[in-house]
Amino acid sequence: MLDLKLIRENPDLVKEGIRKKRELDALPLVDEILELDRRRRELLAEVEALRAQQKKLAKAVGQAKAQGEDASDLLAKSAELADYLKKLEAEEKELATRIQDLLPQIPNLPHPSVPVGESEADNVVVKEWGEKPSFDFEPRPHWEIAAEMGTIDFERGAKVSGSGFPFFVGQGARLVRALENFFLDFHTARGFVEVRPPLLVREQAAFGTGQLPDKEGMMYEVSGGYYLIPTSEVPVTNLHAGEILEAERLPLKYTAYTPNFRVEAGSYGKDVRGLNRLHQFDKVEMVVFSHPDESYDWLERLTRQAEELLEALGLPYRRLLMCTADMGFTQAKKYDLEVWSAGQQKWLEVSSISNMEDYQARRMKTRFREPGGKPRFVHTLNGSGLAFPRVMAALIENNQTASGGFELPEALRPYMR
Repeated sequence: MLDLKLIRENPDLVKEGIRKKRELDALPLVDEILELDRRRRELLAEVEALRAQQKKLAKAVGQAKAQGEDASDLLAKSAELADYLKKLEAEEKELATRIQDLLPQIPNLPHPSVPVGESEADNVVVKEWGEKPSFDFEPRPHWEIAAEMGTIDFERGAKVSGSGFPFFVGQGARLVRALENFFLDFHTARGFVEVRPPLLVREQAAFGTGQLPDKEGMMYEVSGGYYLIPTSEVPVTNLHAGEILEAERLPLKYTAYTPNFRVEAGSYGKDVRGLNRLHQFDKVEMVVFSHPDESYDWLERLTRQAEELLEALGLPYRRLLMCTADMGFTQAKKYDLEVWSAGQQKWLEVSSISNMEDYQARRMKTRFREPGGKPRFVHTLNGSGLAFPRVMAALIENNQTASGGFELPEALRPYMR
């Protein structure tokens, strides 16, 4: 969440960022926070003055008793003051709680380099790599090829769990395992520490990364107050919640494979056929805890790392700089990577790489300390490296053969044995 001091000192800047992100419901909350904060600071000043007065009264009572004088009037006044102080302190506590309830409803502010836009049509293509494949036959979509080969069974998945839960069978299952191992090996070779996180998280963890109170409808809530993770960003970024890290340890770099679960997959009018949007899908994630001075360098490095994976797989891709309205609630700057899908003749998103600055760290209370300095909030970044379903769709469609199968890129062949 944003620093209350930033809102207090730069309310117009905060409102401008809210407008750019099209999070207009948050606009009146800024003024409400400012008024609550003003009243709270007035109360704190009054409380401080009354406490000083209370100390003087206590001293006067002590002196009166020491001199054998009647202190009943002083004691009555002291008791009256104590009651009034309790009332003011309770009011101040209520105001502080209300402010803390409102702050998470204010979105992160976009970085100045983010293009202002009102929809995904305003995203900017900043890079394109590779040649789109051509065929001497009519290319088919992956769901037809995979169904004929028996590698992905959409119908039986729907029978067991509903749409968006396919079975990967035989070589299809082996391909999922190959992607997991290839991606993890790729990232760990670049200094990322592999972790195997929990798939269930508590509400506080989802709050820490910004899934709550913004994306309740996206997550599967299970008994006991737990949520199935919509992305491994949630448990991995919470790995250092409540900690003060030493500056020399930064950056901390993690990578994790998990299945992910999303209730609203398939919404927003997107094409839902095949592997395009699933309720359960596999992904390898990258998470970085960075010094604030280095976080935008790490945004570029993470994006490039994900691009190198796509190049190793021979998949034509493009990099999009997301506009303010299509960036998300918690992000300060975000890139999307999309691969070309030959069978569908469209671009498919396979990775989002984001810098959250200190927005998540402030929620999670994750800080760092330089020698002799005060604790400061780290910057957190995350990115898909990569999401499996659309990568698989592009691999099948771009490498399909006239005989009805598809060929694997060289990078995956050792993992398929």
